[in-house]
This record gives sequence, C-alpha cells and structure tokens, in this order.
Amino acid sequence: MSKTGLFLGIETVGTGTHPASWRRTDSGAEDLFTADYWTAVISSAEELGFDAVFLPDSFGIQSGGAAVTRGRLDAVAIAARTAPLTSRIGLIPQVPVTHTEPFHASKAVTALDFASLGRAGWEVTVSTTDIEAKAFGRKAVQDETSLWHEAGEAIEVVTRLWDSWEDGAEIRDVPTGRFIDRDRLHYIDFAGDNFSVKGPSITPRSPQGQPIVTIRADTPESTEVAVRRADLIRFTAPDLPTAVARRTALRTAIATAGRDPDTVLILLDLPVHLDDSPEQALSAVHELDTWTSAGVGDRPRQGEADVARHESAQPVGSDSIRHVGTVAALDELLAAIARSAAADGVVLRPLALRGALHALAAQRRTATTTDDAAAGDAPLTGAVPVHRVPETLRDRLGLPRPLSRYATTGAAL
Repeated sequence: MSKTGLFLGIETVGTGTHPASWRRTDSGAEDLFTADYWTAVISSAEELGFDAVFLPDSFGIQSGGAAVTRGRLDAVAIAARTAPLTSRIGLIPQVPVTHTEPFHASKAVTALDFASLGRAGWEVTVSTTDIEAKAFGRKAVQDETSLWHEAGEAIEVVTRLWDSWEDGAEIRDVPTGRFIDRDRLHYIDFAGDNFSVKGPSITPRSPQGQPIVTIRADTPESTEVAVRRADLIRFTAPDLPTAVARRTALRTAIATAGRDPDTVLILLDLPVHLDDSPEQALSAVHELDTWTSAGVGDRPRQGEADVARHESAQPVGSDSIRHVGTVAALDELLAAIARSAAADGVVLRPLALRGALHALAAQRRTATTTDDAAAGDAPLTGAVPVHRVPETLRDRLGLPRPLSRYATTGAAL
C-alpha cells in the first residue's frame, strides 16, 4: 500500500470497527484485554509504516449485549505500555474531557510524550450519554453546544499547563541543590465558565512542548472547536468530490479563525476491509453483517444495535467513502485521494483489525523495492524507511516545536 505523500493513520477499535468482528477466527478476541494483544497490534502498525495509531476510549460501555464486545482498556494506558516497544509511530489516545479535569488530562498526555520520546497526541472527545453522567454524578448530561464549549475551555487549560514550564526550567544543579529555575515556571491563572485553574503543571515541559491535538469534525459544534484548536482534524465524506469540498471549507474556517491552514492536517476517515480478492472481501463483510443481525445470547433491545454501530463501527453501508477489496485497490484509492487533494492524510478504520493487518503484512512480504520507493514514495507493504534521527510526531507532521507562551528567556531547545 503506497503512502503517496499522505499522512497515514490507523484506528484500533477493539477487534475492529464492525461490532461482529470479534466473531472472526482471526480476531484474537480472547486476548483483547491483555497487554500482548495491543503491543502486537501497534507494533505491527509501526512495522507496516503507519504514521500514527488512534486509540478510541469512552467512559460508557458498548451497547448490544452479548452480540458485541463490551468494555475496553484505558487508551492512555495502552499507549504508555506500547511506547517503549515502538520507536517511530505516533500514539494518539482519546481522552474524554466532559468528566475529566484538564489538569489530569494534561499530565497524562505529557507523561506519554516523555515515555514515547515525543510521539504523543491527544484526541479530544466528549461524553454524551446519561449513563456516563450518572457514573460520575457531578452533573446532568449536556447538550452538544455546552459539551464542546466546555471542551474548548479544557483544551485551553491543558495547553496552558503544557506551556507553564519553560524549556530549561529543570536545572538539576547537584552542588547547589537546585532542581528548578523558579523564574521559568508560570501560573496560568485561567478562569472560564467551567474551570478555574491556577497552575503550574506538576510535570515538566515534554519533548514536543505541545503534544498533537486531534478533534473529529463530526458536528458544527465540534468543528468550531477543531478549526480553532486542533493540529489534526478528522472528517468523513461519502465520496471524493464531497471530501474535497469539506477539506476546502475546513481550511477556509481555519484561516477565518486566524490560523495558518498549512499548519493543520485534515484527515479523511476511511472504513476498510481487506482480503485476497474483491469477492472474498464482500463475502466477509456480508458474513459480519449477518452475525450482527443474528446476534448471540442476549439479543439487543430495540435501538441498541444502532447505538452499538454508532459507538464502535462505521458500517459499510453508512454515508462514508470506504474500501472493501484488495490492498492493491486500496493503493489506487489512496492515490486518487492524494491527486484530488481530498485530504492531507487518511485514517484507516478496519472493520476487522487483525484481518487488515494480516492482509497488509502479506502484501508487504511479497512486495519488492520499486523505483517509486527508492524515490521516497515508500509503500507501506514494502521496506520500512530507516530514520537516521528519531522523529517526534511534530517532525512527521512538519510542525515546529512551539515556544512556551510564557517564555521570557531564550528559545525552544
């Protein structure tokens, strides 16, 4: 699978985005709640050349009863466990902000950036259900406007906390017993509608300074926050012309917000199922859909199946451009996306996660080095590029390491 200049990510939803993916013999569902499952999946994604892995999370449990996989491991914990075992791939866990204090989100992502040597990101999500609200008991479920207004404030607090330590604040001078240069630590003194935070952070400034912020532009409210605050914006589209139009609209909105559109990558979500032939791929998806309709054990109550699909799957029949077929045909689609400027990158959302990774690995084993690969258009299924200097996620995105907004001395290291 050729990268064709696109930033390429993969979303790892349990055994796959299809709610029946756990029933495949190759799903590895029996190991889903073990560290080995996740380290194997993310290491495979790195070996295949993906730029980043997106790790979904939620405070709510998946609906659907025994017909779906229920429960999940903490996304930040998965990323932290995988960080020392990988060296190149970006690690972008979701951290919901509706019921999480920004201070805790800040230090969790900062710690991940240290553990990964600068490969951490943060996908901002909100909690929309009454079940999640009752689990915390702090407030009632909120409407979309309130949720994303709060999320915007949370991002502001988190990024200020990331900046509250200047570069060089740690001096570690053993002879004098001085560990911190107090002049390079700053109160953030934030007071908003939802939070009042003085700061500073308890965690020093991380390798990237500001880990990468990701937001899905799924609603007008989330889109408004994304164009003002995100480094990566994820979106969906039913076809390439619509994707081109949506990317153009997002770039215009980013510029209107006073930001440089070239400093924000806009990523198209792409549900995929990969197999040896188009016929086999379609047959496998039909089987998944049949399993979902049939259920197992407790049949979902009216409406629960739709909730489960919304939470953990983007069904092949939904209003989204998708690919069900071979790796070679996926190559062609990625090339078409690059030519049309429909997106700056793509996030693959495999319906069956391990099946997709196996298909890509099989293609890679049979692939040979091409002239394009030698010229820098390295195929995911070919040899993994050798990086002479360790790259941060910001390096891969072509983004500079920002100076702390509170810095009064020196420049970013």
